[in-house]
Amino acid sequence: MSQRRVMNEVATLTIDAEVQCPAMTAQLVRYDITAPAQAVLSDDDAYQINMCLTPRPLDARAGYRERWGPQRLDRLGDIFMIPPGEKLLIKGGSVRQSSLLCQLDQETIHTLVGRTLDWNEKQLASTLDITNARIRALLYRIAEEVRHPGLASDRMIEFLSGELAIELARFCLERVERPVTGGLAGWRLRLIDERLSDDMRAPSLSELARLCNISVRQLTRGFRVSRGCSIGDYVEQRRMETAKRLLMAGESVKTVAFSLGFSSPSSFTFAFRRGVGISPSQFHRRQGRGLEPRPHEVPELA
Repeated sequence: MSQRRVMNEVATLTIDAEVQCPAMTAQLVRYDITAPAQAVLSDDDAYQINMCLTPRPLDARAGYRERWGPQRLDRLGDIFMIPPGEKLLIKGGSVRQSSLLCQLDQETIHTLVGRTLDWNEKQLASTLDITNARIRALLYRIAEEVRHPGLASDRMIEFLSGELAIELARFCLERVERPVTGGLAGWRLRLIDERLSDDMRAPSLSELARLCNISVRQLTRGFRVSRGCSIGDYVEQRRMETAKRLLMAGESVKTVAFSLGFSSPSSFTFAFRRGVGISPSQFHRRQGRGLEPRPHEVPELA
């Protein structure tokens, strides 16, 4: 049964489903924010992971104001994480949005790595847009289990929480130990993002390399250092964000497929299911009935 909470005069949070295990609490929630708002999120004991199941609003911004100051607000990606003890300010406009929220006990992660993890200002920036494909796939599996608990669901959630803890620990250590040099300049990253926003078709590596005035090898190596994922994975994630927005606007699967440059609706469906966890038709139907999960609709995972 859904639980509804009025967070303030303009925001309502509805919890559609929840599961718990000793290391993690996972919830499927819906936000109904009727006017531009801001919120400060923090937890002293847990890592907070948020994966937006519908498109993250384009104007969503966030910043660790106690670390960065009140003026810096970075783009908020589909997946973000808040380390324990940090305070994240989030700002955005009115929106109806569905998300998976996970709270993962910090001791589980710290036990795995054998030490407490510290985050500086630059490393915190990587938590606002997590593009790691393994973390994304795990979160979709958790969302499926929360929505449709199966046989031995409690054991499955416990196993998934342990796997998520390991992947987050690796992500944390990679960011902490990664050299701060070797990435792409900020203006080159902005050019890539602008190209992906202006043209929905997938660019080639040579096109992006020419845009940034560097070689393909410099592009691929520098991008991975800057964003923590391959440029190919990043391009596909951005395209799937666009696809979700078009589907939510009422466009047909066929129209979206050809708008994004896919050769056929079936090839788009394959890419969407691989990147989002369900088929575009399922996503389209789910938005049409107000983001409410139905027991007969089982997500398809690649």
